[in-house]
Amino acid sequence: MIENTFLNIPHTGVIRMMSLARESGFFYGNEEWANLGQGAPEVGELEFGLERITNIELRQQSCEYAPSTGLPDLRSAVANLYNDRYRKGMPTQYSAENVCIVAGGRLALARVCAAMKNIHLGHVLPDYTAYSELLNCFGNIVPIPVPLRKMDGFYLSPSKLRGEIVDKGLGAFLISNPCNPTGQVASGKDIQSWVDISKFNQCTLIMDEFYSHYLYGESARAEGPSLSAARYIEDVNEDPVVVIDGMTKNWRYPGLRISWVVGPKSLISRLGSIGSFLDGGAPKAIQEAVVPLINIEAANKEALSIQNTFQKKRDLVIERLESFGIKLYNKPFGAFYCFASLENMPQSIRGGYDFANKALDHKVIVIPGEYFDVNPGKRRSHIESRLTNYIRLSFGPHISQVKLGLNRICEMIKNEK
Repeated sequence: MIENTFLNIPHTGVIRMMSLARESGFFYGNEEWANLGQGAPEVGELEFGLERITNIELRQQSCEYAPSTGLPDLRSAVANLYNDRYRKGMPTQYSAENVCIVAGGRLALARVCAAMKNIHLGHVLPDYTAYSELLNCFGNIVPIPVPLRKMDGFYLSPSKLRGEIVDKGLGAFLISNPCNPTGQVASGKDIQSWVDISKFNQCTLIMDEFYSHYLYGESARAEGPSLSAARYIEDVNEDPVVVIDGMTKNWRYPGLRISWVVGPKSLISRLGSIGSFLDGGAPKAIQEAVVPLINIEAANKEALSIQNTFQKKRDLVIERLESFGIKLYNKPFGAFYCFASLENMPQSIRGGYDFANKALDHKVIVIPGEYFDVNPGKRRSHIESRLTNYIRLSFGPHISQVKLGLNRICEMIKNEK
């Protein structure tokens, strides 16, 4: 039997909920449903935004393989964007050799993980659901969870990071900033401290910056329309800092599967070798099509249009959730999620699973908070999750869909009282 050969690989939490929704009648394009679960931004035209790609030319040469590190033109465009945004006047600059183009963010992180030696890798709780299965796939990595406190707004302070690295002997630390699911944002002096701490302790900092255009409020946008740890790196080829980003969220093209890793040349060379046998590289035609979008003028225009549109949705969601009695220990200043406590909800929907399953009856998709209690290898399955009474709600979709979902959640809560 095939079960004797292959592992039983579970779906990630978000995909699991999407599967349950499909069983209840959901399909993409079904206007009767409000999909506030899946982490995808609206992909249509935005006010003041860039003109959207509507055609991708498939020339004969576009049908050939691309290099496993990506097309030189796209790698150079990404390097120049980071230099223009974050490294003007600094002694070292990124070049194409500091950039690896990969077919999607999870694959980018997979290549980075595959390149690691045997190390302890720190990751915070709560964080992105796919980290759980991904970090469990590599025998060279021992994932070490770092729980964050709700009373601190699930924020990773520099002192907390330093203590965890030193006390647990971490060789790498994975951080999403802005954070999925909490919407927490570190900027300025705190990112500078993270970088300095990683250098001093020889711990590689892996920065997942897929939501770096989604910033709300003056403090989050103090340094411009985007943020990156790249601003605080002294030597791009020596400092142990790796940045992962791409077209998925910040340019709102999740289906194109174009992402990148920015880091020291020695790492990028390793990632190219891994890509030659792991995945073969990103599609050439799509890489060619996105090059015109990767420059500071286009990137900043897209970031500002995103903030203009998503700020309104963010404010609406916060106002409505609080009016329902749903508690937010931290209001999101980044990404497009609210990580909400159900502690004041009626008993029947106080658990994340109960709330999410009941919401399906009202044709609304949300994600139970427990899925973000990243647990590679299920090593903590004997302990009840601290996030049992949370949900993640996305305001990524168009505002009409967000309003529809909020209205139905309001109706659901009233029915359960």
